[in-house]
Amino acid sequence: MIHLINNVYDHLYHFFRRYYSEGDFIAKHVYKSGVYAIPYEGEEVTLHWANKDQYYIKSSEYLRDYTFRLQPEDDDDPMRVHFKLSDATESEHNNNKAPNGKGRVFVLVSYQGSDDDFISEEDGNQGKELIIRFEYRPSTLADWPENDQTVRKKPPTQQDHIQLAAKRILSISNPDLSQWIAGLATAHNLSNGNSAQYSKLEAHIRRYTARNTYDFFIHKDLGAFLRRELDFYIKNEVIHLDDVQNATIFHVQHFLSTVKVIRTIANKIIDFLAQLEDFQKKLWLKKKFVTETSYTIGTIPEEFYPEIIINQSQCQEWIDLYSIDKINGDLVTPGYTDHISTEFLNAHPTLMVDTRHFSNDFTLKMLQSIDNIDQLTDGVLINGDNFQSLNLIHNRLKNQVDCVYIDPPYNTGDSEILYKNSYLRSSWLSLIASRLDLLPELFTNDPILYIAIDDFEMVNLAKLIDMKLPQFRREIIIINHHPQGGKAKVLAHTHEYMVTCVLSSSDRTLLGRTISDGIEQRPFKRSGTAESNFRYGRPNSFYAILIHPKSQKIVGIEPPPNLNESYPVGSTDDGFLRVYPLGIRGEERVWRRSYESCAQLVSNGKLICRNNTTIYQLIDAKERKPALFSNWVNSRYNAGTFGANLVKDIIGEQNSFSYPKSIHCIEDAIYAADLDENSKILDFFAGSGTTGHAVINLNREDGGHRKFTLVEMGRHFDTVLVPRLKKVTFTPQWKNGIPKRYATAEEAETSPRIFKVIRLESYEDTLNNLELDSTPPQKNLLDHPESDGIDGFREKYTLRYMLDVETRGSQSLLNIQGFDSPDAYKLNVKMPGSDENQAIHVDLIETFNWLIGLTVNTISAPQKFTAEFQRDQEKRLHIKGDLRPDLNGSYWFRTITGSTPDGQNALIIWRTLNGNQEKDNLVLDTWFMSHYSSDQKSEFDIIWINGGTNLEKLKNSSNSWEVRLIEDDFHSQMFNCEDLL
Repeated sequence: MIHLINNVYDHLYHFFRRYYSEGDFIAKHVYKSGVYAIPYEGEEVTLHWANKDQYYIKSSEYLRDYTFRLQPEDDDDPMRVHFKLSDATESEHNNNKAPNGKGRVFVLVSYQGSDDDFISEEDGNQGKELIIRFEYRPSTLADWPENDQTVRKKPPTQQDHIQLAAKRILSISNPDLSQWIAGLATAHNLSNGNSAQYSKLEAHIRRYTARNTYDFFIHKDLGAFLRRELDFYIKNEVIHLDDVQNATIFHVQHFLSTVKVIRTIANKIIDFLAQLEDFQKKLWLKKKFVTETSYTIGTIPEEFYPEIIINQSQCQEWIDLYSIDKINGDLVTPGYTDHISTEFLNAHPTLMVDTRHFSNDFTLKMLQSIDNIDQLTDGVLINGDNFQSLNLIHNRLKNQVDCVYIDPPYNTGDSEILYKNSYLRSSWLSLIASRLDLLPELFTNDPILYIAIDDFEMVNLAKLIDMKLPQFRREIIIINHHPQGGKAKVLAHTHEYMVTCVLSSSDRTLLGRTISDGIEQRPFKRSGTAESNFRYGRPNSFYAILIHPKSQKIVGIEPPPNLNESYPVGSTDDGFLRVYPLGIRGEERVWRRSYESCAQLVSNGKLICRNNTTIYQLIDAKERKPALFSNWVNSRYNAGTFGANLVKDIIGEQNSFSYPKSIHCIEDAIYAADLDENSKILDFFAGSGTTGHAVINLNREDGGHRKFTLVEMGRHFDTVLVPRLKKVTFTPQWKNGIPKRYATAEEAETSPRIFKVIRLESYEDTLNNLELDSTPPQKNLLDHPESDGIDGFREKYTLRYMLDVETRGSQSLLNIQGFDSPDAYKLNVKMPGSDENQAIHVDLIETFNWLIGLTVNTISAPQKFTAEFQRDQEKRLHIKGDLRPDLNGSYWFRTITGSTPDGQNALIIWRTLNGNQEKDNLVLDTWFMSHYSSDQKSEFDIIWINGGTNLEKLKNSSNSWEVRLIEDDFHSQMFNCEDLL
């Protein structure tokens, strides 16, 4: 029996150690045949990597900086301390890097002749900060203090470096830093109220360095993985067929007994481990809350000018961003003196108002004045993890994205994936693969995908695309982006790649720019077999062009007919011929331009008619588009001149973003796709915002209305990306952060009108808001002596269900009780540019709009009124007063109108609830009947509302709307993402 127990223990130990690695479950490097079972489904060629069946959950950006407050309760002087990971040059990085990235630790920046060169007091974005600089590199014997180096045989561990760093910092005698050092030296307060045996500084360094040892991955199906590997392990390591063949019955029974015990114990361990991993997976896949929404608006009704011109915060932003204090007026255009005037606002229509500077009431009044707000929004900027962002926006952008451009980390130099094991390339593949998984359902029927990459991951990326996007044809563009060449190891590289993918079924030809002279006559009717060439794919490009029967001149066009209705043919009442884009067999094709763009072409004389009523578009040299070459060697693609230098000219010396792409590289990529002027472009590795800048430039170039969605999680979202887009909207030309000129009237006309900026709850925020709790009935059931019973209830509960059950009601997992007052729902969130957690109000309304994929038309300001609850014989509710706010017992309503992804007209009603459902419903009925006429009600197909409702009873024969509860759909949409993956 003892032998059996030891044998089972050894096998269990070796089995789980084989797959467990410092928090993650992966197949560790073992160079021995037959050790792992790799699933293979008979493909001709397949790509496999160690982390293939896992989600990559963090980025190196999160590692780089760490901020905390020594005086968290003091808003005037919180004494912010900022740990910074210093950048290393390419050669230093490679010289210091251990093979395959092993053995790297966080170390205070090396001495450079001064005892305190690693620490300094500097001006930060929010006042004075104490900056402490770290390196991330292999540890060496030279890192020990000089008097220890002769007796030490091994370099310091990470724990040693933590203690060495704390000792070094706290021993600084600089009087200018004495207050900081004293604060850092105080004892750390533990969660139980006691003081730790180490300093506050050491506690934060521990937390900072621990981020590199926390899980970077979550297994997609750990239970199935371990059970599959367990069976494989038993067959190969426990049962040796050669021994069984010659064994006695007794020995065979011994083998089987060993296997049975191993499986029984291992499956229980697997159940428990799978519960932990599956719960993490649930938290990761859960669609995240929008924690903040703001708008940057460039088209402001004059009724709001009085409040705008007195807003000092907005005025200061315009001074900081646009240098308006340097604008001198003349007889025609007023300048800036010591305040903003109405005349000044009118003279500079590209000034953009940021709603973050204004009260919520004023912001909502301003938004309420804008109809079709989503249609007028030119850019959506999302600050959050790109996987979470793609997950959230899925329903809204489903089948709408025409072009994706991404510039992911190259996995070399400063962009190298910082993972704790030697799975450098495997980690990178998991990062990219999980993002590519989310793309197919976002694409239109004829999309294009661009991915920038260098040589290091080029081969793996190509294989990954072939595996994840088999419906795409892959092409390669080589870009000469660094003509002076990098530091030569083998070659001085001047190039990188842009992997270009189009559908295999597409007849798209990528088009280049030209500088030749002449006029081209291009057929105006689209050809090809893609859906975008037919009426059902682009109904707004199917319309009649009117031709004079004798002169053959084009005299006008008619609006597009409704898609499912018949349309007039033959001549008009005035005798003009109607010409539709019909194929030779009568199929309904489309014109090259939409109805609105065609009207402009007709007005400018850019369309002509030839014999047989064939329509041609006249294209001069600027508009002619030859085939695109695969080698881009023009100096316009130099990332130094038109990337780094350009961003520096826009942002100024304080630019914190390294290695942006040339603006012309992305402009030409989008231009080459020959997209519709209303196309949507997505970039979920947005960096400094070059893709958004390129779209703005192209729209100014040809008058298009392309829209962009940018996703970025780094600190430069606030310091570079958003300021850059605000600046280039104000005017296109900058030098050292100062405008070189102001936007022309034509540029103002084609400038962005509205940006929406949203911030998302992070995975770490989700974890930080978890609360474990069991209800009294659950506790009684678990504590009951017979709870185990025959089925082992207590054991099953502990091994399989405990985490899922006892975290219900946590704010980050959607506490429905918080919907009673939707504007009061709170989460503890890590604030931008800081590691401080603050309790903030979550934007439930904006979150729900994204979850259901609503295209928003109107947003109402809060409508408040006081209700006096009285009953007469008819049980009707009487409304007291004139609907003005009364904070004591008042109700408020917010409404959103828009359209759902399937085209239904929707009304969303958010309201406060008092817990008395009957009274709440009476208030709702009265409010609804008084605010919407019969005609308005008949326009809605679906109505969402929070709380219980009896609105269905108010329908009449002319109403067909369906009533749905926000809470139900909020929950179902927030947790329904696994089917996408």
